Amino acid sequence: MAWRIDENVVRGEVDNRVKGVVTGRIWFAVQTEPLVLQLKGNAHPDLAGCLLKFTNLLPAVPLRKDATLFNPQDGVIGDLTASRKVRVYDVSLAEATDMLERGERPPEKMANSLYLEWFSVRNGRVVIESADYQLEISAPEWRLTPEEEARRAEEASANFSAYMEQFNQLLRAAENQTPEDKEWDEFDYEKFMKESDARTEKYMELLDKYGDDDAAEAKIAREMGWTAFSEEDADDDDDWEDDEEALSPATEVEEVLSEPDPETEGVDWMRTGDGDIRHPLQNRCLQAAIALWDKFDELKISQSVDEDLAQFAGEFRMTSTTLAGALNGLAYGRELTDGAFTVAYLKRALDHLHKALAGLEKTRAKKLLPDKILSASRQELFGIREEILRLMEEFRKHK
Repeated sequence: MAWRIDENVVRGEVDNRVKGVVTGRIWFAVQTEPLVLQLKGNAHPDLAGCLLKFTNLLPAVPLRKDATLFNPQDGVIGDLTASRKVRVYDVSLAEATDMLERGERPPEKMANSLYLEWFSVRNGRVVIESADYQLEISAPEWRLTPEEEARRAEEASANFSAYMEQFNQLLRAAENQTPEDKEWDEFDYEKFMKESDARTEKYMELLDKYGDDDAAEAKIAREMGWTAFSEEDADDDDDWEDDEEALSPATEVEEVLSEPDPETEGVDWMRTGDGDIRHPLQNRCLQAAIALWDKFDELKISQSVDEDLAQFAGEFRMTSTTLAGALNGLAYGRELTDGAFTVAYLKRALDHLHKALAGLEKTRAKKLLPDKILSASRQELFGIREEILRLMEEFRKHK
């Protein structure tokens, strides 16, 4: 995915006063040396020939400690404009958050946004996009002719296409070649899930680039090769599903059976106080993750302060999410599930759990959390791990 660094920026300057060259310097929070840009290409007509200076009006957030932005940034420019139209809240972020929590829709307005995109030789796609910067733009020293603007647009599109080729290569490498007449085993499902991951990465990168309006959906569909997509499809939000949910048989099963099998209550499913149907192991993992987040709030600790802490908490959450996809459909009858599919999905949950444990151990070494919390979380993760392994063995025997 692209590096999005707009919230880390304190100030910067981008210079396109020499035709065909974009140079610049960008200063980040808590860093004294700026990031230097040495790029080929031209800005959009509104900034072509100009020197742009920008200042972040919001408090800048330090880059993550594991962020490696090579200096200088050599490469080519993508899109560079100060007049990209975006929707922004017409109230403060705090007010918007309160309204969203109440189920209300905050008022919005259209605003101009700075959009600075380049393709670095060593970092790939890097983007700065914000409507919260104060801009200072010099008078242009030259202007693009209509022919030069057309060529600039073609080059920017070609630069993005060249960047996207890495996602196409991943997708081709991950394509599932299982013969149609072969009964799938857990390894075939694993290949299918890896292909889905590669497809999701490509889709998310396109969504990051083009946005989510109707015109963008049609463009993304063409890039993804969804040739059946039409303009009418762009208006049908129901066609777009989260990949984890689409992989799971739970959604399809729930459409067939509205009530879970009463004979498997307590084994394959349970009903929460809110009336939700969950597998007991998924509920156990979810409740443990929620308890951990509550501890963070109680101690006033933000996950963003450290990459290992973020990995510990984030992968713990993803373990619960993946277990939901693997197990929650069992409530409606094991005969409606495929044992090999369940095993392959449980492997994904196990991978997230192992990453959570790795983050936990690094967090322990840094003494970022009380040892009591870490020890309890470690014990719970290992308990969940043992149950996942037990279920994998059980479903390897289930046809």
